[in-house]
Amino acid sequence: MSHLQTPERILRRLEFKVIRRLDGYFFGDYTGVFYGPSLDLAEVREYQPGDEIRRIDWNVTARMNRLFVRQYLEERELTAWLLVDLSPSMRFGTRRQLKGDTAIEFAGVAGYIISRHGDKVGLLGFPGRETFVPPRGGRTHALRIIHALEHASVREAAPDPGALDLAGSLRHMGRMLRRRSLIFLVSDFLGPQGWEQPLRELARRHDLIAVWVQDPAERELPDVGGLFVRDPESGEQLWVDTSDPTLRQAYRDLVAQQRARVEGAFRLARADVLELSTAEPLVEPLVRFIQYRRRKGRWNLAGR
Repeated sequence: MSHLQTPERILRRLEFKVIRRLDGYFFGDYTGVFYGPSLDLAEVREYQPGDEIRRIDWNVTARMNRLFVRQYLEERELTAWLLVDLSPSMRFGTRRQLKGDTAIEFAGVAGYIISRHGDKVGLLGFPGRETFVPPRGGRTHALRIIHALEHASVREAAPDPGALDLAGSLRHMGRMLRRRSLIFLVSDFLGPQGWEQPLRELARRHDLIAVWVQDPAERELPDVGGLFVRDPESGEQLWVDTSDPTLRQAYRDLVAQQRARVEGAFRLARADVLELSTAEPLVEPLVRFIQYRRRKGRWNLAGR
């Protein structure tokens, strides 16, 4: 992270503080953690301890007089991708850590959970294509993903007119993926507009989860008098008087407009959203999100 912990130390801390707590909450059953409701039915099989009750196929169960569950194609061979924002704005944070650190933590947890489930997970960082880890499985692979993000987080982003922005990254991933995949788009979504249509196109073909990383200081301009503020993306500096109530209100209005735009893009793409904050540990947001995904899955399987 920003203080250069080793990937092994980061993953051990996540195992202790996050993954173990999720194990206690879900009793080690991750089949419904990140899998969306739009899965392709592959077959039915006999019920095994730990299977989710909502996946019992009652028609087959009645015919065979034994419990059978639906098994979906993605459960047999899932490939997940972490599409992670490495732009300068992710190096901001005023609470526990930087937004980029929160992104690394989430990538480590998601990578570990998916790998432990027996599936493959890959990484693509943006802007640029130099941060790339092809999809594989296993704990060592989760460490490889953390290492790649740690290495990218300490590099100074030099101006590169040809670098991929979010829209370009979404289009690139759409061209790269041949079969339906699970995609985690991890970003603060503060970059240039124009990514909304590529997001919709990618979400139509894949199960896309938007992981929205935020810092509380971005929502409200503090009243600390005059100071210089710097745009992390462009490097432009500007002196502002934060004690001016008109300025603070204008800032609140701008933040509200930006949030409405991002939420509207997610809604049009029908993408599920996991909101993470630099002020809050991962566990509670993950628990809330998992509960939401499982409720959503029950509604869809029930035909409602």
